Amino acid sequence: MRVALFVTCVNDAVYPSTGIATVRLLERLGVEVDFPEAQTCCGQPQFNTGYRAQTEPLVRRTAAAFEGYEYVVTPSGSCAAMVRQHYPKIGDASAVSLASRTYELTEFLVDVLQVTDVGAYFPHTVTYHPSCHGLRMLGLGDRPRRLLEAVDGLELRELPGADECCGFGGTFALKNSDVSTAMGQDKVNNAVSTGADVLCGADNSCLMHIGGVLRREEAPLRALHLADILASTREEPLV
Repeated sequence: MRVALFVTCVNDAVYPSTGIATVRLLERLGVEVDFPEAQTCCGQPQFNTGYRAQTEPLVRRTAAAFEGYEYVVTPSGSCAAMVRQHYPKIGDASAVSLASRTYELTEFLVDVLQVTDVGAYFPHTVTYHPSCHGLRMLGLGDRPRRLLEAVDGLELRELPGADECCGFGGTFALKNSDVSTAMGQDKVNNAVSTGADVLCGADNSCLMHIGGVLRREEAPLRALHLADILASTREEPLV
């Protein structure tokens, strides 16, 4: 099976380790991964801020970059939701086609590859934060949890208020910084209360926001993308 990796802007610019982990994971499962170099921003920041005219060229460019691939996989619930939910409304037939072929990473693992035990090893206590786009727009449900529960050595702890927004919301964090910070603080307080070593999520944009609060508070846990955990093995462990 051959797929295209849609790495997203945040991962490319700030969290390249997540893109690398995604490739390692998929290749370990026998998937051939391509990286179309023509990919750029999918247009989500512009669209969410109300700039539809500026979004449309990015939609066309993204659709062209991934043309011909049966599956497009991304380690980002928010970007997957942008393509799946909004591209059909603002693009042409190629955008509609891309929407039907785009999968968030955990969806692809569970629904397409039909696997939950990916052979990962991560001997830490983990609590999982389900980001809003994955939870509400994509309906990821228990897919991420099922993957985490199958990781050797991992102890999964329930996060109080897990379904509450972390407060990032892209430009929301800039326009409503006080509210955003308070929501992030609530999320961190709940995560710390679990006693976990790691706060895990499937969207680095949210983890960036939560991680900022964690560092400022010098909280005793770190934010980490699900892909990094699933890519970790006994032979090549993530410290």
